[in-house]
Amino acid sequence: MSNRRRPNHPQRTCETQGPAISDYEQVTTLLGREPGGAFEVAVRDSDGVPVVIRNHPLLDDGTPMPTLWWLVGRPEREAVSRLEASGGVRQAEGQVPSAVLAEAHRRYAAERDAAIPPGHQGPRPSGGVGGTRRGVKCLHAHLAWFLAGGDDPVGAWVAAQMESNVASRGGRAVDAGRRL
Repeated sequence: MSNRRRPNHPQRTCETQGPAISDYEQVTTLLGREPGGAFEVAVRDSDGVPVVIRNHPLLDDGTPMPTLWWLVGRPEREAVSRLEASGGVRQAEGQVPSAVLAEAHRRYAAERDAAIPPGHQGPRPSGGVGGTRRGVKCLHAHLAWFLAGGDDPVGAWVAAQMESNVASRGGRAVDAGRRL
């Protein structure tokens, strides 16, 4: 572990002072590394384990963070990775109209940019979902935003694919912020 200063107050959030220690430790474990910036847990599973985090738009070193919503839940990440490996990005692009997707990218960027501190003069994040300006780059980022309550048509498509895949295997599904 690095010598980075750790948050030490259990009620901290990214808008105020940083995540709770237990959240920080859980997210570090889920990511396999320390987070590079402030975040808050936006979605938890039924056991309280983080599934989605909301990142501050700037990392601790000032580097822009284009990904506002980050999927950290291990089972969800693995399921989305399987979907991506089977051609899911191309399928999603083929099923979500480009104009609808472009509008989702604009909404995402506006939401992220609204969290940049007033008067910030340094580099700023760019792009929409997952930092892209058009098309689909990362199904994980789309699902994260959808699970956190975002109006993401690709995230909705991913959730539906996961529900269909889980149902065929008799497992648990992900639905709008809750693992069922």
